[in-house]
Amino acid sequence: MRVIIQSLQIGATALAFLNVSQPAFAQQSGEFYKGKTITVVVGLNAGGTVDLFARMFSQYLQKHIPTQPPIVVQNMPGAGGLLATNFVSERAKPDGLTILWGPWDPLAQAMKLPNMRARYENFEFLGGTGDTRVLYARTDIIPGGMKKPADIAKAGLLNVGALNPTDPSGLLAHLALGVLGVKDKLIIGYRGGNDVFLAMQRGEVQFHSTSITTFRSRNADFIKSGQGMGIAYLAPVDASGNVQANPFITEMPAFPDLYREIHGKAPSGALWDATNWLVNQIGEMTFVGLAPRGVPAEALAELRAAYAAAANDSAFTKQSVSMNGLPYSFVNVARGQQIFASLANVSPEVLDTLKQVVDIK
Repeated sequence: MRVIIQSLQIGATALAFLNVSQPAFAQQSGEFYKGKTITVVVGLNAGGTVDLFARMFSQYLQKHIPTQPPIVVQNMPGAGGLLATNFVSERAKPDGLTILWGPWDPLAQAMKLPNMRARYENFEFLGGTGDTRVLYARTDIIPGGMKKPADIAKAGLLNVGALNPTDPSGLLAHLALGVLGVKDKLIIGYRGGNDVFLAMQRGEVQFHSTSITTFRSRNADFIKSGQGMGIAYLAPVDASGNVQANPFITEMPAFPDLYREIHGKAPSGALWDATNWLVNQIGEMTFVGLAPRGVPAEALAELRAAYAAAANDSAFTKQSVSMNGLPYSFVNVARGQQIFASLANVSPEVLDTLKQVVDIK
């Protein structure tokens, strides 16, 4: 088995080669990908956490596709991943040979932003992966340094890094600070989470959110050195107010618990409702695998079956636990389609609050 690792940064004018593919036609069951190559498009920079995870997962995906075709990982950074999303929707042939993989941006679609021309429900959903997001900060944001997560309430104006205004990693950090009552400034234009982390190390930004797996891997030395500190993990809260705690995360409190420690009550209000809506969207399904609408039925069946088998592969689970201390959760096709459909049902109050936060007119 082999996954071809190509760290190519592709510009918008150099994408035509991805459209070149073999014609699709009826083939013997399990033989669709024989002699073919699959391209996995990742909308962020090569070398970042998402890119590295895509390459790791592609090895397991390849393992579970009949005939085990080569998989090429292509990086297409731009607009916080939306360049790649629009490309796969608009320009990639629906032949089963091009897949989009990576984080998704529910807010860009819910707000109908002009740079988000694709619609998630118009893709063929292959599978999803959950990865709890955590908030972390530089410890030097208060005089004498932070000693515990609740010290975040003592901070002055903080810079938060983001890829674009609706980038969940930056926006969730921005929203969380707003709920806590800590002033911040959202700085956009970074090309990936790794760029934001480098800015954090330089002191250019002081607060961000990332996945727990990234926090425990890429960020581990930064935290161990005392330069950074985990502030809270973003646990979804259901309609009854029940916090969906993650038993695998013990090094920091759940965000509702942090809020209670600081303010003596549970979080509430319009900003909290908007934050919790986004946490519920992203928390369960952080990464998605998508194909253009209209791929051949046999290809779609093989890809969906392989995604489920890869996500539940014992070796993949073992590697995930070894690297990060917890397994990735799997989102099946029915649930993923349901989450996409729910974007049309976001309440006007939540949407208005989020539009104000990101300054969308």
